Amino acid sequence: MDPNYPPKPITLSGDLVQLVPLRLEHTEALAEAVRDGELWKLWFTNISPPQEMQGWIEKALEEQKLGLSLPFAVLRKSDEKILGSTRFMNIEKEARRVEIGSTWYSKSVQKTLINTECKLLLLRHAFEVLDCIAVEFRTHFFNTQSRRAIERLGAKMDGILRNHRISKNGTLRDTAVYSIINSEWPTVRSHLKFKLGLE
Repeated sequence: MDPNYPPKPITLSGDLVQLVPLRLEHTEALAEAVRDGELWKLWFTNISPPQEMQGWIEKALEEQKLGLSLPFAVLRKSDEKILGSTRFMNIEKEARRVEIGSTWYSKSVQKTLINTECKLLLLRHAFEVLDCIAVEFRTHFFNTQSRRAIERLGAKMDGILRNHRISKNGTLRDTAVYSIINSEWPTVRSHLKFKLGLE
């Protein structure tokens, strides 16, 4: 039995942020975070509105119990403010693959080094602790901001899944799929650390 699977709740800590295990106690803080930018109104995302945040967390924790995902709240270390959420999902033990997804941040911290450090922490855990052979990222074809952010990490596009999902507004979603494979991790790690001024 592999002790790393399913991945256990853990706190991942950097200079700017801590990724802490998601808990029901984060409900109000995440509701406040999602109000910053009214993120649930973006038609190409699937972010819950403030009044549905508790149910969203409960569903994430149920998936964690089943070994399907490992959700985190993103906490800024300087003031301990909750900025958003992210998770490991679509965990494949035999293939040693995970997806980093369900990621969102308050609008005021988007396009900052917060996402860069979050991804460094998650990717380091995936490749250096979970021994993943690949880490995947998926986003709506029309979510150009998310696609550019994924590409800035150094991920490469695998392709487009056509008519992959039905969006909350009833439209059909094409999903852009990216990945970083284990042989690329040393280069990607150096790239992210350089962006963060760590080397």
